[in-house]
Amino acid sequence: MNSTAEISPYVDHNGNLVVERIRKDFPILNQRINDKPLVYFDNAASTQKPKVVIDSISNYYQTMNANIHRGIHTLAERATVAYEDTRISLQKFINASSSEQIIFTRGATEAINLIASTYGVQNIAQGDCILVSAMEHHSNIVPWQILAARVGAQVKIIPINDSGELILEAYQALLNEKVKLVAVNHVSNTLGTINPIETITELAHKVGAVVVIDGAQSVSHLDIDVQALDIDFFVLSSHKFYGPTGIGALYGKKHLLEQMPPYHGGGEMIKEVTYEGFSINELPYKFEAGTPNIADTVALKSAIDYINFLSKDKIRTHENHLLNYATSLLTAIDGLKIIGTAKEKVSVISFVIEGVHHQDIGILLDQKGIALRTGHHCTQPLMGRFGISGTSRASFAVYNTIEEIDIMVDALKNAIKMLR
Repeated sequence: MNSTAEISPYVDHNGNLVVERIRKDFPILNQRINDKPLVYFDNAASTQKPKVVIDSISNYYQTMNANIHRGIHTLAERATVAYEDTRISLQKFINASSSEQIIFTRGATEAINLIASTYGVQNIAQGDCILVSAMEHHSNIVPWQILAARVGAQVKIIPINDSGELILEAYQALLNEKVKLVAVNHVSNTLGTINPIETITELAHKVGAVVVIDGAQSVSHLDIDVQALDIDFFVLSSHKFYGPTGIGALYGKKHLLEQMPPYHGGGEMIKEVTYEGFSINELPYKFEAGTPNIADTVALKSAIDYINFLSKDKIRTHENHLLNYATSLLTAIDGLKIIGTAKEKVSVISFVIEGVHHQDIGILLDQKGIALRTGHHCTQPLMGRFGISGTSRASFAVYNTIEEIDIMVDALKNAIKMLR
């Protein structure tokens, strides 16, 4: 997948991706839903998987299925190498300085909970303050609320404007010596807003606060360099960028990870156990107790390789083209309002329609084979900020097309006529 000869079918003479060729790599797209061709616009919830990822899972079970790290037989060694190769690939993907800074988890949610239950309990005390933004996913709100209730800290909200952008002046006003941690998403799953992470981090560090970045929505769209951004913690989920479900990762600065206590106890996270006690293993295994999700971790490398093969720059160019095209068509629909109009955003469009419930839109479009997400998108407080109960959300990926957007818009117009 790396030679010029191999990549040429995927790129036209203008250097743009050939989406028709890419779509052939995703078996699920070649089906009909309710007797209509599938139009999958729920990528912010979970992306579809290319065949190389699916084949990787099958190949693991057919050729190397064994427990990792502790076995000396051939299958165990083969599985261990494949598992650790993914850690190295992920390290390079986000430009961490070492692979031991990559901790495998079940996803971004578990990674945030790991931080809250270890670093948070160890470093945040009564009277301290945690800042989260008004656009956070529940997974980046609730763990901090649990921590705050446990230790007697406060959770305060960084407000946003009507376009769905963080108000940096208000953020600066909230920062003081009592703020010990700032937790913000890189990209909003509901609004598509790209947050100014470098500025957020720089300002937080001036008051001695540690920064946790939820990268679940950004890794499939943006180039990530945790060193250049000076991020303390960064979390991600594989299924958001063409990989399997049930596997994600936590990146942390080495000195922070070394100071944090273990999250779970059991096999792998120990060096030695006696009836009197135990000694803790080195990074990253200190946080990886128990038999992990080996097959899906191995397959994650195939997803990373696939993105690198297509190039994030080309993927982003295509997705931005889809975003601009869809935005122009949707804003022309009478009574439709886009929620989230930040100057910097990824290919996510949330919208409401006057006099029409978002759930009804989802049902009627599903009858046409179109998969949208409807509801609050695990951002109920954000919905309250905009005075709504939920939205319809279309989110685009590398395999989506202009023609699919046309199909969605036509179906949407017909649905509105029916519902009004």
